[in-house]
Amino acid sequence: MINFMKYKTLYFIFSLLFIIPGLYFLIFHGFKPSIDFTGGSLLELSINPTHVSEVTVPLLQDIARQGFPINTVQQTGANTFLFQGQDLTQDLNQKFQQKINEFVGEPTEISFQQLGPTLGQELITKTIFGVILAAGFILFYVTSAFKDKKYGICAILAMLHDTIILLGTFSFLGVKMGVEVDSLFVTAVLIILSFSVHDTIVVYDRIRESLKLNPNLDFTSVVNKAVTETLSRSINNSMTIIFMLLSLFLLGGETIKWFVLALLVGTIAGTYSSTFTAAPLLVVWEQIKKKNRLSRPLA
Repeated sequence: MINFMKYKTLYFIFSLLFIIPGLYFLIFHGFKPSIDFTGGSLLELSINPTHVSEVTVPLLQDIARQGFPINTVQQTGANTFLFQGQDLTQDLNQKFQQKINEFVGEPTEISFQQLGPTLGQELITKTIFGVILAAGFILFYVTSAFKDKKYGICAILAMLHDTIILLGTFSFLGVKMGVEVDSLFVTAVLIILSFSVHDTIVVYDRIRESLKLNPNLDFTSVVNKAVTETLSRSINNSMTIIFMLLSLFLLGGETIKWFVLALLVGTIAGTYSSTFTAAPLLVVWEQIKKKNRLSRPLA
């Protein structure tokens, strides 16, 4: 049996290789917020190409640069496009559609809506509150289920590990590729919190069973045994999700591309942390506890 816990320091160092750059980008660059957070205008058009052979995003971006307050253009269907911008009034909307008709072909308006910054601020507040609430419930549940606070705290630390990696990745992508975070990204974060803890609980439950069946084994050996028994199950389970998400990322539509990537990054980070962060943290906790107990003066 491989002694996985022997290399716990290496696992922590490997995690820090992603966490430290992630924190750097989060602190110094933050995110590039989408219209969901900042407010603005959303225009969705179906365009019938009569002046060109094919309607492309770069072509529409060139038209948008001709004095129209449009920041991003996304293709949502065969000839369907979503335009996002600031202060796109109804009058500018009509002029923009006339330009498209002039250079590309006749557009048909599917929807046009304007979102105020109040909605964006409300979404940010609810997101922060939701994450804190979820973390609190998870801490309480895991601590109660395993009747030891170390399980709850270590599970939350592993969840924080996954969250920082995911947030840091999208902060980096925002700087380098202009990727925006929106309400779908918030959904992905909350889904990953659940996935991370779910996999961690499987490992913790095997540790609890092993402690009952092998009361004479030291805690490190019990954790190592539990990790060995659950590792193949965790990898096989996660790979089915990863393959599906990878296919969806490569072949899916533009509107869900970054949402799928967020799930993909979170799933990989969660699979790693359940075995190589959450379990080693328990070992470190017990080692510190044992060291403090031995250093305590006898009465």
